[in-house]
Amino acid sequence: MRIHPNIKALTLLFFLTFYAFAKAQTAQVQVSQDPKISELLTLKSKLTNNNELADRYKIQVYSGNLSQAEVALRKFKNKVGTWKSDIEYETPNYKVWIGNFRNRLEADRALIKIKKEFPNALIFKPDSKR
Repeated sequence: MRIHPNIKALTLLFFLTFYAFAKAQTAQVQVSQDPKISELLTLKSKLTNNNELADRYKIQVYSGNLSQAEVALRKFKNKVGTWKSDIEYETPNYKVWIGNFRNRLEADRALIKIKKEFPNALIFKPDSKR
């Protein structure tokens, strides 16, 4: 069986063209970045792990005098106690703050559980200084 010379030429042309396009798909990329970017990423990672980023939500369950704040904190730890809790002083009141929620949805879910014991609890975003 003989193959027509034009078909041989077209086939050869097709494979050479295909080979050229396939070869054209390989490339090398060089990324040049400031070395401080790695330092910043490491710092952000540490801050995120330590919950020190300011863009967080908290839940307040009490605001008033110190002795009642301590009572509210003990009640929270005994009845709910799932999240980090502490007493903060903001002139002139002591406040019991719960959690350090990454977004409003997490805070809303926690608030549903907390409101069973603390009906006046509320969600807020503290100042970036805290």
